[in-house]
Amino acid sequence: MMFPPKDNLTFCQTLGAGRFIYGAELVTTRGIPEPDQRPKLVELGEALAADPRIGWVSITDNPGGNPMLPADWLANLLKPAGKEMVIHLTCKDLNRNGLESAAWRYAAEGFDNILALTGDYPVAGFQGRAMPVFDLDSVSLVSMLHAMNEGLEVSRPNGKTEKLPKTNFFIGCAVSPFKRQERELMPQYFKLARKIQEGAQWVVPQLGYDMRKFHEIKLFLEWANLAKPVIGNVYVLNKMVAGLFHKNKIPGCVVSDALYAQVEKYAAGPDKGRAWFMELAAKQLAVFKGLGFAGGYLGGVHKAESFAQIIDLAESFGAEDWKEFAREIQFSKPDEFYLFEKDAGTGLGDGERLNQAYLQSLQAPPKAADVTWNYRLTRLVHSLAFTPGKNLFPLLQKIYGGLEKGDRKQTLKTLHGVEHLSKTLMYGCQDCGDCSLPDTGYLCPRASCSKVARNGPCGGSSEGRCELDDKDCLWARAYDRLKFYGESKQMLDGPAVFANPALGHTSAWANNFLGRDHHHVAVPANPAPETNGTPAEPKKS
Repeated sequence: MMFPPKDNLTFCQTLGAGRFIYGAELVTTRGIPEPDQRPKLVELGEALAADPRIGWVSITDNPGGNPMLPADWLANLLKPAGKEMVIHLTCKDLNRNGLESAAWRYAAEGFDNILALTGDYPVAGFQGRAMPVFDLDSVSLVSMLHAMNEGLEVSRPNGKTEKLPKTNFFIGCAVSPFKRQERELMPQYFKLARKIQEGAQWVVPQLGYDMRKFHEIKLFLEWANLAKPVIGNVYVLNKMVAGLFHKNKIPGCVVSDALYAQVEKYAAGPDKGRAWFMELAAKQLAVFKGLGFAGGYLGGVHKAESFAQIIDLAESFGAEDWKEFAREIQFSKPDEFYLFEKDAGTGLGDGERLNQAYLQSLQAPPKAADVTWNYRLTRLVHSLAFTPGKNLFPLLQKIYGGLEKGDRKQTLKTLHGVEHLSKTLMYGCQDCGDCSLPDTGYLCPRASCSKVARNGPCGGSSEGRCELDDKDCLWARAYDRLKFYGESKQMLDGPAVFANPALGHTSAWANNFLGRDHHHVAVPANPAPETNGTPAEPKKS
């Protein structure tokens, strides 16, 4: 049994039709409209639906970490207009059960297009800032949605397994390429590969104003044999929003010093820069079309006529004008890292040549500050005791198995105490019982990551710092450590990590030796199609 597919042209079919399409972002509000007033968002959505050039409307999920009306509230009101809807689904407010429940609701309501996101750290809430959830992240959410498409298998109280109806989700994911440092950018690309391996079918970048970085996403996917439709992301700036982006107040949205200087210049004009901001957005759309992106996603606009004006302007440019615009819109930061060398002819990335300095650094990686004695010792201990089937692992596996079979509870409790004390002193262990230290360069994600990210970095870091700016990004630190040992390119290989909360406050050593933790979860028999992983070497260098 499957949920019935829609009769009209789906978002998936539209992206695959080879025609550049436009999407529009709508943001819901906090609070409900007055009963006697027609919501302005509905009027805007209906006006956008009437424009045949707009292929879909995308509705956000509590953006910026603020509580809003849920996305499907607005989507249901707009459903009669017949436009394809994309629902954002984030992990910050719901645990895995809540996310699965929301996904079933969206499927039942006929909303199959899901943009799976980790989400911004909450910044507001009733009587104080909300406690974030982050039980899953964007990678594990993609994996769950893909499993639902395959027919989720669940255990019933009688012990029998039931296969639930298949869903038809067209799963999207995001990537944040606007990172200045290699140690931030490369994990973003590796995580993008992991999302596609788990079942993501289309990609939308986070916000930035550097066409070379946008282009690099396509180059990376082609290089990694993971090509998927990419939708260019455009946000129509104004001085206030540009200032927030410039100060890193909206995680993952980047306005460089050079761009902000232009913003201040044009915002001082009589129209407060409106014409320049709209032209910049139109030029970005033209570049996306010229580069072969599947579409352009337009946000920051609050009137249907403004959407239309920007699209009209984008389509009024000459067929080759986008090449000039691509050179013009490269507002990078000083010493910005790019994976691909610059093509002298286009000013964009050269898909045949990886960054030569990067390749050389892989051969002789510099020692980073995070390659500490603690890290070196931990690697040694792990290789001796925690590598399945090797060295001390079989013996310790037998010892722990014997202790459990012999019901030696006090001995097990003492060993757990020794384990927790040593790991607390060395890593800040939170005693989760399902340890990810080997996955994260031996940096505890529960102690060192605000979003407890076990599958790669979120998009909110800046200059190597967490989006909360209270610590260095765990994944940037892990990248430095792993690169020193020649392991950075494989740092996010393997299936999505799902931590098991049921193991909390039990011995992670016992759970590892006895096969109870996530390291022993079987790889799905039917992985996402058309993915070959991240290659170890470039096609050409």
